[in-house]
Amino acid sequence: MPRMSRLSDVPLSVLELAPVTSQTDARTALRHTTELAQHVERLGYTRFWLAEHHNMPGIASSSPAIVIGHVASATKTLRVGSGGVMLPNHPPLVVAEQFGTLVALHPDRIDLGIGRAPGTDQRTAQALRRTAGPLSVDDFPQQLTELMGYFEGTEELHAVPAQGNKPPLWLLGSSGYSAQVAGLLGLPFAFAHHFSAENTLPALRLYRERFQPSAVLDKPYAMVCVSVIVADTDEHARWIAGPGALSFVRLRSGRPGPLSTPQEAADYPYTDLDRLIFEERMANQVIGSPETAKEQLEQLLADTAADELMVTTMVADQSDRLRSYELLAALHSPDRVKTEVEV
Repeated sequence: MPRMSRLSDVPLSVLELAPVTSQTDARTALRHTTELAQHVERLGYTRFWLAEHHNMPGIASSSPAIVIGHVASATKTLRVGSGGVMLPNHPPLVVAEQFGTLVALHPDRIDLGIGRAPGTDQRTAQALRRTAGPLSVDDFPQQLTELMGYFEGTEELHAVPAQGNKPPLWLLGSSGYSAQVAGLLGLPFAFAHHFSAENTLPALRLYRERFQPSAVLDKPYAMVCVSVIVADTDEHARWIAGPGALSFVRLRSGRPGPLSTPQEAADYPYTDLDRLIFEERMANQVIGSPETAKEQLEQLLADTAADELMVTTMVADQSDRLRSYELLAALHSPDRVKTEVEV
């Protein structure tokens, strides 16, 4: 059995989607991403990963490799990576070249998180792949083997500068499939609890049961990604959480849009089904004051025995977002945060 983790024991990291709101644009969203990265670096966060989403009006993070390079140049110690690169969307050679370049430019600071799903709708995925053929995740093991081969020099083609510049490789998942692959390959595993909470414990159990020691790890290493919104009061936290929950409602109904303001979320004409989806989404997040958030996070760690927590915070106002990460850091490492900011 893995040991029980506590909040102060585990590294804290960030998953960033570069949210575009009804009051901003993509340029502002990416500027806010850079500001957030610098903020969490000062607060002592370990990693800052960029998601890959396409055809999503509310998310500007569509090209992780480009944004990773920019964020790494704007920071000094933060590990910057992909959360993740959706491998079905890209030739493995291109991914190897991109991340080999990033490692060459920023040694010992780049992570490569790999996902096996397209991360978008079928039409957009076909446009990315430039093929009208059927999309399948069954090719994932072959794609992953090819990708690793470019870094390790076992492929016939030479991926310059990938060979000799291999970043740490993570597998991402929201079900048991990638959990088992990560375990069999002896790789670290990151689970998407923030949108697949019902699968978290089964997937982590599979990962640990199937784990085989490797040159990378001698024992399992599991990171759990969770949606966290911390504010000075429970009421304010729930208020600013409304836009993220509404975005989930719109996504489930096939009508994604920019992240709304809290007032727009409150005024939205929800159907009964919308309201059910909204409340379910709220229930699967950590939302509240520092005291409330700490209690919920400690319970999550007790349940999952995660080795690391990755946090994503989808709120409309940048000041609320910065404050949430600040309050969370203060729960994790109060002495350090007091030397950086007033809390």
